[in-house]
Amino acid sequence: MSHQVLGHVDEYLQVGIDYQCSDIHLPAGYPPAWRRFGTLSPIWDDHAPLTADDTERLARGFLTDERWEHLQKLGDIDFAYASERGRFRASVIKQRLGYEIVFRIIDSRIRTIEELELPVDSIAPLTRYQNGLILITGAVGSGKSTTLAAIVDFINKDREDHILTLEDPIEFVFESQGCHVNQREVHTHTESFPAALRGALREDPDIIMVGEMRDLETISLALTAAETGHLVLATLHTGNAPRTLDRVLDVFPVDQRDQIRIMVSESLRGIISQQLIPKADGSGRALALEMLVNTPAVAASIRDGKTFMLPGIMQTGKNVGMITMDESIRNLYVKGHITQEEAMYRCEDKTQMRAFFQS
Repeated sequence: MSHQVLGHVDEYLQVGIDYQCSDIHLPAGYPPAWRRFGTLSPIWDDHAPLTADDTERLARGFLTDERWEHLQKLGDIDFAYASERGRFRASVIKQRLGYEIVFRIIDSRIRTIEELELPVDSIAPLTRYQNGLILITGAVGSGKSTTLAAIVDFINKDREDHILTLEDPIEFVFESQGCHVNQREVHTHTESFPAALRGALREDPDIIMVGEMRDLETISLALTAAETGHLVLATLHTGNAPRTLDRVLDVFPVDQRDQIRIMVSESLRGIISQQLIPKADGSGRALALEMLVNTPAVAASIRDGKTFMLPGIMQTGKNVGMITMDESIRNLYVKGHITQEEAMYRCEDKTQMRAFFQS
């Protein structure tokens, strides 16, 4: 492999695709890097750091004039980049040493719920409601978009309804199957998530997928939509079910929280929280999945503001498919998929996990 700086970002992206990477990093001041199976490392050990001129040339090479001007004016830009090699989430920022370019490689093949080994018996019932809220949560890079796409794909084949997706940017492209699917890209087809959601309610959708609930306005509109006869699917950057509910409630002013708790307790259908954990044999990553299903006991603890009681309720709710993150992690360890170190590092309750290993 020659270690000259390559001529175009597409050449780096091809390397990333060939080696099953999730991200490619081209930062000024550092060598080109890739993220493979969750670990970020240089692509070539003996590559010199990219210079400010290198990254400027690479950025200029794939940005349109309009995007280049936006970058000059605001200092950063995020968008969906498509070439014959595939679709990518691109981000370019100006920083102290020059430009930094990062691509997330979007595997545009939509995987099924079964392929992802998601618990179809627990998830399918959630998707058959006429209204309500299903949340998919996890840290950046935990596979939320992939899970969300699998669930939308399942609904698309299972129901005969109108699905509307609001994304930033559009990652997976859905062909209408049983359902009629419309996809809108925030900032391209509409100015913001709240504007798109307000518009969405006039489009008479049955199912609305909101790429990310970031702020009070988006969360508030999503809850209203879930209450008024729409099934809303959305993602949040939170680690587990109790934290997700706290996050949703905490964005509202204190005087509205009681009312919001009642709304959430009535409209929530379920929360799927996930993380991807490096496999013991280094062959990729294993999915640890927490599942909360809204039962009368769950609804009562949300209404009374006692989200700390949820883990206990989840441990007794296995018959409806509930499982805590720690239990999922223990199962992966018992099956030999992950190491003890990873299990300890990733779990919520370290004391309990330690006791499990010592027993």
